[in-house]
Amino acid sequence: MLEEIFTITFMTGLFSATIRLAAPIIFATMGEILVERSGVLNLGIEGIMLMGAVTGFLTTLQTGSLWAGMLAASIIGLVFGLFMAFLAVYLGLSQHVAGLGITLLSSGLAMYVYRLVVGAPTVPPIITPFTKIAILGLSQIPLLGEVFFNQYALVYISWAVVLLMWVFLYKTKWGLAVRTVGENPFAADTVGINVNLTRTICLAVGGVLMGVGGAFLTLAHNNMFLIDIVGGRGWVAIAMVIFGRWDPVGGTLGALMFGFLDAFQLRMQGMGADIPFHLFLMIPYLATVIALVIGSSSKAGAPAGLLKPYRREEKGG
Repeated sequence: MLEEIFTITFMTGLFSATIRLAAPIIFATMGEILVERSGVLNLGIEGIMLMGAVTGFLTTLQTGSLWAGMLAASIIGLVFGLFMAFLAVYLGLSQHVAGLGITLLSSGLAMYVYRLVVGAPTVPPIITPFTKIAILGLSQIPLLGEVFFNQYALVYISWAVVLLMWVFLYKTKWGLAVRTVGENPFAADTVGINVNLTRTICLAVGGVLMGVGGAFLTLAHNNMFLIDIVGGRGWVAIAMVIFGRWDPVGGTLGALMFGFLDAFQLRMQGMGADIPFHLFLMIPYLATVIALVIGSSSKAGAPAGLLKPYRREEKGG
């Protein structure tokens, strides 16, 4: 078995799968970084991804268009992001409770909507998922070409999102405004930044990215919807935010780590390793817990205003 692992074919397939499996985590992580940078913790991420997955799948099933499915998933992510903003920003409810409430609501709502549209067939309906797009010329490069330049369009988009998020946060005045709101909302208000509006926009855009991450699982990674299809990836994304110190590049590295371990355990199962498959399934999540512990050992990078609701009447109090 070791001889099979250390072959060009195995390694190429492993690294290529790593990039693909990291993509939904990257989308969700970028969305959560944006939200937390504004001072809000969105624990509804798991539920928003699930709603994105079911909405994207059902829309594609009805229309036959994968991009229509992605659009629908984006819209449902936007709606739930605004819902989180209403609960946590404008009503001032506990961000923990509001986020967990959204996740619990989504778990039941996703299956209800699925059953309402599809019913309870013996064989679950399937769609034709996204196919890989080979970039002419670059995809022919040995090893690197197959890994980086023969992927789904959504994978390329996920890398573009990382770059855009980094540029937005660190190189634009709007990004500076978001970071200021997350660090000190009272100071932000003093210089004329609308704190609640900024947080609402971040939650809305973050919700869109989370919805897209969920839809990736049904429209690219798989070709059907299952109630456990998200499989805790929302929680993993939150862990990657902490592991990456609330930085887009750091969060992406964490997502790649998860993608690598997920791809590795899938390939080891496929090779018939004489180990219970449940242990293989544990590998990426166990590593995530370890990464979370390492990331939590220092508060460096955490926005000072995270989890702190803002009330203008309390300014200066």
